[in-house]
Amino acid sequence: MLDFDRFQWISFDCYGTLIDWETGICEAIAPVLASHGIHRSRTEILSLFADVEPRVQRAGYLEYRCVLRCVMDLIGRELGFEPTESELGCLGNSLPRWPVFPDTVDALRALQSRFKLAVISNVDDDLFAGTAEALGIDFEVVVTAQQVGSYKPSLGNFHAAAACMAVDTDAWLHVAESLYHDIAPANQLGIASVWVNRSNRGGGTRRVDAIPDLEVPDLAMLARKMCRRDRRPAPAPDNR
Repeated sequence: MLDFDRFQWISFDCYGTLIDWETGICEAIAPVLASHGIHRSRTEILSLFADVEPRVQRAGYLEYRCVLRCVMDLIGRELGFEPTESELGCLGNSLPRWPVFPDTVDALRALQSRFKLAVISNVDDDLFAGTAEALGIDFEVVVTAQQVGSYKPSLGNFHAAAACMAVDTDAWLHVAESLYHDIAPANQLGIASVWVNRSNRGGGTRRVDAIPDLEVPDLAMLARKMCRRDRRPAPAPDNR
């Protein structure tokens, strides 16, 4: 059982955890496929994405907008068509408008009343900037893949966040939807983690044998657990 009172910082994955990236991915890709006479279910599109994206990222660091172009190119090859220039950009161009989960903003506001909040995200700075406007939350720390030059599950992204937050792992909780990108590296580093396992979702990431300290169905449930009125205030951060 997690002792929430020990935490000073909560870091979040963004896309899949705060943002409904599965809907964003499907609404970007499905029309492209349809224009080539190809129809795939939501689950099939997400499975394709989950297979292709890590392959692109393992080939060497590219900015995420370029990664998404390569993803669309590979999806086209897998399905037997050549995407146009505009189709190659469909994911990157739409990403800043991907929908915010209905529970996200209220949950973040509640948690920010007691904890410092950070984001560790596998995107470029400019892409996250569009999402940040939609969220309307001032995160104390934002670490992007572009800043680090690598993508989660690389431990380097978490090391960079730890340096920015100036926090010991005992006082740090990481919250994410992806077992592959987030919970597994948190396990490796001894960072307590919460898996946001939203129900009835096909999954845009690979499944791995990672073990979270807590599983919740959404952020609203996490905020209720962590911000109960009978909890004592979180300890003041020691920034020495």
